[in-house]
Amino acid sequence: MPYYRTRAAAAARPSPAQTITAALIARLEAGTNPWRKPWATPAELARPMRACGQPYRGINAIYLWLIAEARGYTVQTWMTYQQAAALGGQVRRGEASEIAIFFKSYERTRIDDASGEDVTSRHRVMRAYHVFNVAQIDNLPERFTRPPLRRVAPAEEHRAEVDAFIAAQGADIRIGGDSAHYVPARDFIQMPRWQDFESYALYGSTAIHELAHWTGHKSRLGRELQNRFGSPDYAREELIAEMASAMVGADIGLPAGHLDNHAAYLASWLKLLRDDDTAVFKAAARAEEAAQFLLNNADKMPNDHCQNLGLMAAGGTIPPAGLAPTAG
Repeated sequence: MPYYRTRAAAAARPSPAQTITAALIARLEAGTNPWRKPWATPAELARPMRACGQPYRGINAIYLWLIAEARGYTVQTWMTYQQAAALGGQVRRGEASEIAIFFKSYERTRIDDASGEDVTSRHRVMRAYHVFNVAQIDNLPERFTRPPLRRVAPAEEHRAEVDAFIAAQGADIRIGGDSAHYVPARDFIQMPRWQDFESYALYGSTAIHELAHWTGHKSRLGRELQNRFGSPDYAREELIAEMASAMVGADIGLPAGHLDNHAAYLASWLKLLRDDDTAVFKAAARAEEAAQFLLNNADKMPNDHCQNLGLMAAGGTIPPAGLAPTAG
């Protein structure tokens, strides 16, 4: 019967978590860091955007970056089929959609066996919806297909902006030595002189990577930071810091490039993702928390509201921009 065939086909389809994790694993196996700068020029530094102008967050930002780079998309705007139609656009025949995810919360009430009283528990379930890049859609308004590029500040001006961003955190940053690292027990960051880096941009992205670790201190976001090198927890924290630095970099115009394609880190992340297909979702959520913490400190929070509510209504009810669960 069709009903059983449909149920069987649905059960055989990979889950959103499996789909996204498999794509990231494929990039890592190829020796490429998936959350490193997928931008051609500083002017193109941007998070993936929804049709209404709201930036994607968490794992959606990471995954849609990866897809855009793999397929050569130069515009970071995505929308549903219905939104494209509402704008007068038409998805080209044969184009495949990608998934974006959201988490839906619900409550469940049961009777406690011991007390006989109602007990309510909250649960979260992952859901996916389908989106297309504007490069897959014909007849869209020009503001979607040829959006204005962000202004690229002259080198000295941009350096001053990065310095101000770092200073706004109020972190104890000590300059000297030949190693960049954060010391949780004493709550300070050690950084070599900026002249010892290949570029000031690399100095800035490294500082932001270490600041992402700094956000995990018990007095801030409270992540577990006392992790032995090579352990799963160490790999997880490095993953959080790398993704957070990429997110911040997209928001302040600074390409991320701290760990590059260091084989030891790629191997540890591969093991982490192979062992648990929800690991990257949890790490991306915590990375987003770290990024938002740093951006808020520097008064650099991006616009997180839809700018065209009529479009959202025309395109149907679209879930939030996509934070993964912040708890295990």
